[in-house]
Amino acid sequence: MGVIVQPTRNHHPGRWWHATDEGRFQCNLCPRRCVLSPGQRAFCYVRQASEDGIELTTYGRSSGFCIDPIEKKPLNHFLPGTPVLSFGTAGCNLGCKFCQNWDISKARSQDRLMDLAMPENIAQAALAHGCTSIAFTYNDPVIFAEYALDTAHAARELGLKSVAVTAGYITEEARGEFFAGMDAANIDLKAFTNDFYRRQTLSELGPVLDTIEYVVHETDCWVELTTLLIPGLNDSPQEIDELCGWVMDRLGPDVPLHFSAFHPDFKMNDRPRTPLTTLVRAREIALQAGLHYVYTGNVHNKDGASTWCPGCGELLIERDWYVLGRYQLEQASCQSCQHPIAGHFQAQPGSWGARRLPIAIQTSRA
Repeated sequence: MGVIVQPTRNHHPGRWWHATDEGRFQCNLCPRRCVLSPGQRAFCYVRQASEDGIELTTYGRSSGFCIDPIEKKPLNHFLPGTPVLSFGTAGCNLGCKFCQNWDISKARSQDRLMDLAMPENIAQAALAHGCTSIAFTYNDPVIFAEYALDTAHAARELGLKSVAVTAGYITEEARGEFFAGMDAANIDLKAFTNDFYRRQTLSELGPVLDTIEYVVHETDCWVELTTLLIPGLNDSPQEIDELCGWVMDRLGPDVPLHFSAFHPDFKMNDRPRTPLTTLVRAREIALQAGLHYVYTGNVHNKDGASTWCPGCGELLIERDWYVLGRYQLEQASCQSCQHPIAGHFQAQPGSWGARRLPIAIQTSRA
């Protein structure tokens, strides 16, 4: 990664842009490819054109830090039971009407009082609090990629892992460097129709599918997928079957898939919460399609939250919300039948449990 450049006024030089013939600057970080004149901000709001190029305006500025269970990201096959230091910034490059973190992702950078912390400070705080990884989450780390990557580099220097919780809306030019810096990612596959992506997220499905295939097949980054099922919009058995078929055909059976429950929020308060029966049905469809690891989230469902051996059907990792119970893995294999279990596992699981611990890294404000 090289030397971490300290920002000026929290404005940090962007890495993915080019000048146009008209004297403007095109951002090449996400598929929107916003073209900006000096002083203009991109759709995400946190990338701004100066006289010299495009800058990230939220480098070093976080919306807050919290230690979470890794299962909350959600990642069920990456260091189970361990604590992860989580943070985000402001803004987003999608326009999801159902955003569950809209107060952060839709915020303007100057609208919030933000904790000021440089990458080295974050990595040192994670280590001091006994975390095994750092997660870039709450809003999409793609839009603060320079900050995330520098933090990931500082984390690796201390033996810590890095996790991206992302919608995967990133260009081919940027995705190689971005995911090379990540040890694990949970990528949102928000639906399986382009109409949903256009109407509900103001984006396109194709680039997301390209990103998922690239990360699974071309990188060492561990990947799990999440689909938030919204009643009447993306929860039909046909669409779920098509989504699961694509995962099976293009990624293989060992990529974990999480179906999460929607709750009314932001600009989508006219829809009911997702019934548990919908999630259970979606999980059954996925298992019938041949996927090995399928989970239900945002609901209390121990069977759907736990990991089961695809070889013999034994309960391998019992989960009650974020609390682990029975743990029957030995060297990443089922203790009963020795079937290998995809993922990254320690000899013994962590014991962080369901705790959520906000922390302060620095008291100064941007």
